Amino acid sequence: MEVIESLGYQVYFDDTLASLEAFLAERNYSKIIVLVDTNTLDNCLPLFQQALPNLANYDVIEVDPGEENKNIDFCIGVWHNMLDFGADRHSLMINLGGGVVTDMGGFAASTFKRGMDFIQIPTTLLSQVDASVGGKTGIDMGSVKNIIGTFAQPQAVFISSQFLKTLDQRQLISGFAEVIKHGLIFDRAYYERVKTLEIDQIDNSLVKHSVSIKNHVILEDPKEKGLRKILNFGHTIGHAIEGYSLLNDASPLLHGEAIAVGMICEGYLSHKLNGLPLDELNDLIQTFRKYFNDYTFDSSIDTTLLDLMRNDKKNLSNQIGFALLDQIGSCQYDIYVSEEDIIESLDFYRELITQ
Repeated sequence: MEVIESLGYQVYFDDTLASLEAFLAERNYSKIIVLVDTNTLDNCLPLFQQALPNLANYDVIEVDPGEENKNIDFCIGVWHNMLDFGADRHSLMINLGGGVVTDMGGFAASTFKRGMDFIQIPTTLLSQVDASVGGKTGIDMGSVKNIIGTFAQPQAVFISSQFLKTLDQRQLISGFAEVIKHGLIFDRAYYERVKTLEIDQIDNSLVKHSVSIKNHVILEDPKEKGLRKILNFGHTIGHAIEGYSLLNDASPLLHGEAIAVGMICEGYLSHKLNGLPLDELNDLIQTFRKYFNDYTFDSSIDTTLLDLMRNDKKNLSNQIGFALLDQIGSCQYDIYVSEEDIIESLDFYRELITQ
């Protein structure tokens, strides 16, 4: 077992979850509630129960999976269940699931009776390397991602590679987008390593390295006033693509799939506006197209995408904000890009995938 110190709590890398059992034994919570979705109910809750055979007195709240359900209506349902179960400010919420469960569960717990303790047990690669640390909680409003939320730190995070064995290939690849991003924005040697991997080579050392990168950033800037903004590389355009796909595609893009599109587009902007060398842009493109399928969309949706970007949290005075690379392993933030250049980056992607 390994431990990383984060913002007033610890991140445990513990396949057995013995550290979770010890954590609960040290605290006298009035009630324990486990939040799951239908996927983690079937695939991850049994592993949780097997690791904690002595934990008998807890209640389970189940929500539907998928980003389309990370909204206020589902949150209200969670709050009603918490009331029905008699939760109080001395209760604990255990969020067992991917990014939707950890985001929404953290938000529900941080606002219920003005705040109760919660812990995160991320079960997808995406949530382990991204949503598990940092204290961001949130829900979507319409197609605008994470527009309602809080900064609220968990009491602890428990990461077990056993949960990754429950994922299909598409979910693993989606999470790998954030792994690649960590190398691109902060650690060139890490990027050079991960771009050569096969998906079945993902292991605890990779997850721990990605968490360490994100943790380093958030310790310096907990409330996203400066450096933490580099974690948004690919997300201004990527979130807009994800929001559009969620409302319009029969099989919507997963988060990492949309962010991969966003990182290619924002890689182009990095080259045009922020000095990213052309050979490094081409390397970035080659890496993402190795792992991710192309996403086809035409210029008729550009206005919709821009509307979504105008609602992005990073904006200032109606300017659309970006984090852009100046070289692989280095990223700058608070770069405001014209709508003409944004459309040019979308055109670049469209032309790229037709070649």
